[in-house]
Amino acid sequence: MLDLFLRALPLLEKAVLVTLGLGLSAFFCGCVLGLLIALARISPFRPLRWFAFSYVSIFRGTPLLIQILLIYFGLPSYGIVISPIPSALLALSLFAAAYLSENFRSGIMAVEKGQWEAAWAMGMGYWKTLFRIVLPQAFRIALPPVGSRLIGLMKDTSLASTVTVVELTRVAEQLGAATFRYMEMFLIVGAIYWFINQVLTILQTWLESHLSKRYT
Repeated sequence: MLDLFLRALPLLEKAVLVTLGLGLSAFFCGCVLGLLIALARISPFRPLRWFAFSYVSIFRGTPLLIQILLIYFGLPSYGIVISPIPSALLALSLFAAAYLSENFRSGIMAVEKGQWEAAWAMGMGYWKTLFRIVLPQAFRIALPPVGSRLIGLMKDTSLASTVTVVELTRVAEQLGAATFRYMEMFLIVGAIYWFINQVLTILQTWLESHLSKRYT
């Protein structure tokens, strides 16, 4: 297996960068969009709430693979052509946003109502209360599920191989076909995914511990 790993190393190095780039970029975009959707879910405006609810329902209720295929293969039928990496990034971001919005919404709802009332009693408006008082606490509460979503998203990048994105899984498929050593190649790639997610898990645990000490 070592000889195969050394042979594949140049391609694996590039594929790791693509995988990390896809996963982290989709997570960042998903967090931004997810926060906006979470705020829409708790908005006093019913049409906005229904739009956000429908978005979450659709993207959580359909497979990510179908979403990737619809964007890459379906949109060209309507004159919208998106290259493989942007297609995968768009699908991953939209998918992540649906789940992250629920994590953020749960975190916001978990903040005691008295926090809002105390801030309003001090003359702080809705948005100032939200961004200075509520969201910092909500993010701390939501950190465990949000961290789990990042780890899940990093594994979901493997589906980008279906639209010819040369990430880790695609490299494993290509080299497996070239060498007929599929088992070894997928074990190597599986170990790389495991290592990446272990590093993310350690970072998540450290951040949770740091925030716990800071707010206690």
